[in-house]
Amino acid sequence: MSLQRFALHIAIRLAAPLALGLALAGQAGAQTASPDPTAEAEGAKTVALLKQLIRFDTSNPSGDTAALAAFLRTQFEPLGVQIDVIPAPNGKAVHFIARLKGDGSKKPVLVAAHADVVPVERDKWSVPPFEGVEKDGFVYGRGAMDFKGGMAVFARAVMRLAEQKVPLARDVIFLAEADEEQGQYNTTWLARDHWDRMDAEFALNEGGYILQDAAGVVRQVNVTTVEKMSVVLRLRANGPVGHASRPLPSNETANGKLIAALEKLSVYEPGIQLIPQTRAYLAALARQNPGPVARGIDKILAGADARTQAEGERELLKAKSSDAPLLRALMHNTMAITMFKSGQAANVIPGEAEAIINARLLPGATTDQLIDEVKRVVHDDSVIVDFATPASQEATRNYYLAKSKTPESSTSTELYQSLQKNAALIWPQAQTVPVLFEAGTDAVAWRERGVPVYGIYPYPLDADILKGMHGHDERIAVRSLYEGTDWVYRILLDVAKK
Repeated sequence: MSLQRFALHIAIRLAAPLALGLALAGQAGAQTASPDPTAEAEGAKTVALLKQLIRFDTSNPSGDTAALAAFLRTQFEPLGVQIDVIPAPNGKAVHFIARLKGDGSKKPVLVAAHADVVPVERDKWSVPPFEGVEKDGFVYGRGAMDFKGGMAVFARAVMRLAEQKVPLARDVIFLAEADEEQGQYNTTWLARDHWDRMDAEFALNEGGYILQDAAGVVRQVNVTTVEKMSVVLRLRANGPVGHASRPLPSNETANGKLIAALEKLSVYEPGIQLIPQTRAYLAALARQNPGPVARGIDKILAGADARTQAEGERELLKAKSSDAPLLRALMHNTMAITMFKSGQAANVIPGEAEAIINARLLPGATTDQLIDEVKRVVHDDSVIVDFATPASQEATRNYYLAKSKTPESSTSTELYQSLQKNAALIWPQAQTVPVLFEAGTDAVAWRERGVPVYGIYPYPLDADILKGMHGHDERIAVRSLYEGTDWVYRILLDVAKK
């Protein structure tokens, strides 16, 4: 969900990591491997498909993906692929499923990409956001990077298997998801009634980033094996209603209490906590970046106390200032205040004020710990901290508790091994790393049922591309789409062919 529309962004860290860092810069695409004419031709088809996908305005809200699903049917049906189109009760959130049949000797492999995108502020774009403009080596448009670019890569890889009539040992399932960005009819809803359509041995979804250096050489391929859990909290304050011409003491008003609580949260500095994946990731980053980066990381990893770790973090963030938000997320839970609700008239002191907070928690962290920590920092019993939910508080607590126990995906599966092997063929100077994703995806529908899911943004990225995700002038490099299409096709061929 886009946060640019809201008035306040506060980063609060409570304890945990994510996985992302590395030097990011330069235009996407320069690679050392010689061009493969077939890969070039297939990549061009992906670019053309992406442009068409962008032209469907699937902004959420309202999240209407019906027309895009109908278009995908026209692309897959001539290939003899089994099609399922599953509309949600609202008639807007429509899931599209294409199944390329194998002989059934192995369980299916699934590739999933969300069709909905976040809204745009059209006047702040340099190109029309829903036209799929190609210029200067990039395709521009809402969803180009997140995640219609990934959808185009996944779709074309499956289409190529169908076009070549590759004999398959397992079904290959392509799913265009609805309501991933927001909404109730996402893959969790889909799985409740249609699990048989999406069940698989393992799956690919969005997630980890393929990162390149200033020369455009890919150095790290991050594959998400576990995700942070997204939790939505609400802070509420009450106070007397009054006439704005006779101001009340701020510590008595609803607005005053809420503002004071948020101010405390904004300056709160918790300590660092690292999970094993993050330690390994930071160690690799240090090896690639001798000097200030490595020295800061050494203090973080070897720090015997919180003060030493905090000092190392400051050194690391100073040396990697452009990557600071990602690196902070690597070492901490995060929380962002995204919405406010207060007042009905300019001349009335409101009696109620509310703020919505989106927290991202590490595996192992619980919502009880989160709420207790927020209450301790706010230190005002008159400010109510609870879940922002239409369901009961207890039901929501149990829901998050179950999600917090979702297992991470194993790196010993055939699919992960193929991801790693083929990444080395396409980006020979890169290392593949299993990572924690700082955000959240629809992968939980599979992970909570024991199906391993591997998250990838299947194309090389740099800092500017990442900044454009959910922002203005979102784009992806044409060359990156070429390479990503080749990578995913090789992977599916590896795990699905007879």
